[in-house]
Amino acid sequence: MPISSIYKLYFSPQRKYVALMKNLLGFVPGNIKLYRMAFRHRSVAIILKNGTKNSNERLEFLGDAILGAVIADELFKRYPYKTEGFLTEMRSKIVSRVNLNQLAKKLGLDELIEFDNRIVSFPTKQSSLLGDAFEALIGAVYMDKGYEFTRNFLLDHIIKPHVDILTLETTETNFKSKLIEWCQRQGKEVAFEIVPNAEGESAKLFTVNALVEGETKGIGRDYNKKNAEKLAAEKACTIMGI
Repeated sequence: MPISSIYKLYFSPQRKYVALMKNLLGFVPGNIKLYRMAFRHRSVAIILKNGTKNSNERLEFLGDAILGAVIADELFKRYPYKTEGFLTEMRSKIVSRVNLNQLAKKLGLDELIEFDNRIVSFPTKQSSLLGDAFEALIGAVYMDKGYEFTRNFLLDHIIKPHVDILTLETTETNFKSKLIEWCQRQGKEVAFEIVPNAEGESAKLFTVNALVEGETKGIGRDYNKKNAEKLAAEKACTIMGI
């Protein structure tokens, strides 16, 4: 073990938190501030002098992208003869908010998240707090250790031990159909709206709002339009408890 890791683990002022992270992750973190940030919900964030909030939202955005890339790479190699549609569906199942919430719970992230319970109702079926923190944690690991380390960590420490890909292969998780059918039964109008990209974003990236009675209930982003709609529908189903 490097001397810097020994110091952090046994002699630094934050050694208790470092030891907690080591037990959780299996390695000694380098930049401990990143990991503390990963578990800080926006409800307890402080606005910094530059106008940004010190919450986990930016790390969540980054972790979502890294997780998607790792899963896509693993599925591409695992299923060499499957179609793009199958690979997209499998990736959606693995990174679904329901699945990420369960993974976060298994890892014990629910004991680490900082949030204001006067603002956030947790835990609830509709809450994405756990899944968001999970993605933020992946973002923190990436910023701290780099892509290759993060990829190995995800596959060896999380995906292989905790995700039954064979079971997911036969599990139906068509959230778009689920949302549409629910709205039809309830007599509510549902629509999927493509949102223009922000300046500087790739023209190939699709941002889709899932609208129920004209109100945005979920937002999905992907380089595939259909997958972006599915992600938006999944988040809408989670928020609405469908």
